[in-house]
Amino acid sequence: MIIAHKIALDLNNKQATYCAKAAGVARFAYNWALATWNTQYQAWQADNTNPKPSETALRRQLNAIKREQFPWMLAVTKNAPQMAIINLGKAFKNFLATRAKYPTFKKKGRHDRFTITNDQISIEDSRIRIPILGWVRMRESLRFNGKILAATVSRRADRWFVSISVDTEDQTHLPTAENQGIVGVDLGVKALATLSNGEVFTGPKPLKRLMTRLKRLSRSLSRKVKGSNNRHRAKGKLARLHARITAIRADSLHQLTTSITRRFHTIGIEDLNVKGMRQNRKLSRAINDMGFFEFRRQLEYKAQMRGGLVKIVDRWYPSSKTCSVCGSIQESLPLSVRE
Repeated sequence: MIIAHKIALDLNNKQATYCAKAAGVARFAYNWALATWNTQYQAWQADNTNPKPSETALRRQLNAIKREQFPWMLAVTKNAPQMAIINLGKAFKNFLATRAKYPTFKKKGRHDRFTITNDQISIEDSRIRIPILGWVRMRESLRFNGKILAATVSRRADRWFVSISVDTEDQTHLPTAENQGIVGVDLGVKALATLSNGEVFTGPKPLKRLMTRLKRLSRSLSRKVKGSNNRHRAKGKLARLHARITAIRADSLHQLTTSITRRFHTIGIEDLNVKGMRQNRKLSRAINDMGFFEFRRQLEYKAQMRGGLVKIVDRWYPSSKTCSVCGSIQESLPLSVRE
């Protein structure tokens, strides 16, 4: 089983500067490869004698010209641009398999990350060795035992994190489920989750709770002059607030899914069409604030790690419109009468 452990890094100014440079190199390589891919693909469509673009060919092309045209790339690990182009190749495979949209260009401040292969990193206790940079302190040690596949360093607001992918068979860090029976989970807007045994989890709703402050910081940012120090500081405050909202939501989902998978062996959950639900303009913000997709993702992998089972109920089954007492099915069920 492949597990990723995301750990906060404890960086000084020099180390943070290096990470920012490496993320910039990775972003530039990705955008360069995407632009080159588009150009070469159009040329191949016009004349089939021209070579068809590929991820391997683009990596070789970049290696051939980077010392002359982009010498600043040599200041960071070679994995940064190479893995960025490999990720672009995976993005095109997902697009051709209709699993994702067509790849788009990455933007500074939103896609600050770079990946390092397992042969270029070393981990000892609460430290990780990054090529050229050296040893960097982590806030905690790696929890899982197994073969390290890769490490991705990313930035959220003003903090840097490393996500270490491990291929492990050792799952002793999580005991098996207590097997308190079978439980059904109904997700909603008024309450995040309602269990079939009567338990109700309302959810923190961090976006709703911090919306006033979010609007105030957004207005403050819009009034700052572009390129000024005040705008840079205002942008940092807004990014930290968004990171806090995300952290509160993720923490509550982790606590809830851990509690459910720890107690119940078999869990039933509805196959919600979250994308379609977001088309409702009155409820779209509340639906996004709950994190339905993340709840299901965490529930599935945690149940698998504990030896449990998650059963996906058909999307059209009238679970919400069925009375839990008499079993009758209602024609319509507005939010005002739900309990």
